Amino acid sequence: MKILITGGAGFVGSHLADKLIGEGHHITVIDDLSTGSYSNVAHLENTETFRLIIDTVLNEKLMEDLIRETDRVYHMASAVGVKLIMEHPVRTIETIFRGTDVVLGFCSRYRKRVLIPSTSEVYGKGASVPFREDDDLLTGATDKHRWAYACAKTLDEFLALAHFKETRLPVAVVRLFNTVGPRQTGQYGMVVPRFVHAAIKNDAITIHGDGSQSRCFGHVFDVVEGLTKVLESDDCLGQVINLGNDEEVSILKLAETAIEMTNSKSSIEYVSYEEAYGDGFEDMQRRVPSLDKARRIIGYQPTRKLADIINDVANEYHLSLPVK
Repeated sequence: MKILITGGAGFVGSHLADKLIGEGHHITVIDDLSTGSYSNVAHLENTETFRLIIDTVLNEKLMEDLIRETDRVYHMASAVGVKLIMEHPVRTIETIFRGTDVVLGFCSRYRKRVLIPSTSEVYGKGASVPFREDDDLLTGATDKHRWAYACAKTLDEFLALAHFKETRLPVAVVRLFNTVGPRQTGQYGMVVPRFVHAAIKNDAITIHGDGSQSRCFGHVFDVVEGLTKVLESDDCLGQVINLGNDEEVSILKLAETAIEMTNSKSSIEYVSYEEAYGDGFEDMQRRVPSLDKARRIIGYQPTRKLADIINDVANEYHLSLPVK
């Protein structure tokens, strides 16, 4: 098949490209490299079944041409990371919704099967744990910039499901929980690479808040496997599906584990959310997915644990360090 991946030079998108090329598909990646990196797909450049286009999904003429000629679309292009969201809320909202509107519009016109990734952020302040796809959603006030991302992605979901309802566009929505692994950068606030890289360098590990807040971390290899199964399953069309891992760990325990596994001498320091992100930030105490729906429909079962994730991130970082 011919498959288009928007944002395919990003962390998850590039691993998705690897998997699909390995399965024999012809892959076109479009990415403006604003948060993605050429290095993530450089190893694919000499592959006959791979094509990279450096441009934006907001280029409507180009997107129409690309979508018309493809069989499947994975719309992975998006603003990512808490740090980016807090620093550039306008860019966050515009990039997310306008890009999704363009993709869904042309997929609808040409009847292309499409996957729209959403995020666990849409659950907001939800207190019912684990989070289920049919839970009510509760976000904060509009002057708390953290919620701009959640609300923009929620609007993406509404738009995708509206297309399904009106025209039976073959679209599926996936809510991704924290996805980590090789190629992920800590540049935009991603906690696992930030902690692991600091531990390897014996630098202090900085925790925002008191560290009691907990998260679940899914290995990108497991998540990518789930993404492809979702898009190929007719039972997932018109549905919202959680993907990730349901192994819960506190942020303090994550830091301690990173130190232990890398034999680090790092200390742990604490900073307030206000100091880290400025005014307008709120955090959630727990974020745990229910994977029941994914297990039932596509047989999804994450196989890689937190220790595997830390090992993979650490090994890649060791390889990237300059030889002294």
